Amino acid sequence: MTEAMPMRQRTSRLPRTARRAQLLQVALEVFVEQGYHAASMDEIAERAGVSKPVLYQHFPGKLDLYLALLETSCDTVIEGVKDALASTQDNRRRVKATMELWYDYVADQGAAFRLVFESDLTSDPAVREQVDRVVEESAALVAEVISDDTGLPPAASHLLAVSLVGMGHVGARNWLSHDSSLSRDEAVQLVAALAWRGIGAFPRNEDDTVPDQQNQGVE
Repeated sequence: MTEAMPMRQRTSRLPRTARRAQLLQVALEVFVEQGYHAASMDEIAERAGVSKPVLYQHFPGKLDLYLALLETSCDTVIEGVKDALASTQDNRRRVKATMELWYDYVADQGAAFRLVFESDLTSDPAVREQVDRVVEESAALVAEVISDDTGLPPAASHLLAVSLVGMGHVGARNWLSHDSSLSRDEAVQLVAALAWRGIGAFPRNEDDTVPDQQNQGVE
């Protein structure tokens, strides 16, 4: 039996933005531990060291709090994909950087990924919209690079991009949930090599030949 999380002592007044950030962090802990339906605003307020009226000043209801947290989590992923793609002009390294983003997010973001990809509230349209948004916007960023680089039409670029995004987050979640013997770096290396050997086979606009097989490895 696991020990209950300690309740925080009542905290002093904080600026509104700082208080909101604190409440979101506490809410993340509770929602990840218990899921949306089992989590309560009473417990979130108690753990945050605030009264329920203070919590409700920032978030009118539990769904509002959950959606704010989910939106923040989705934005973190999308910005991470954007940064990974912009980190280099070398497409092989872009693939690796993007895969690293997914593994880092799953392993290091306080289990926020569970809200995005394993939510128990996906039947709610507003939640479903946010969950779909993180995949679609991430894929749109990747598709733009694919289209610019290969000249493939939008539909083809989008399908390839969605497939790469799925490979990233599904693989990373499986790696974590199965307590793989592979290290994070080993897992990234394998998946990035697989992704590059697929997407790297599409000719670039300025070169209509398929890349040499010997040049397809990921450093």
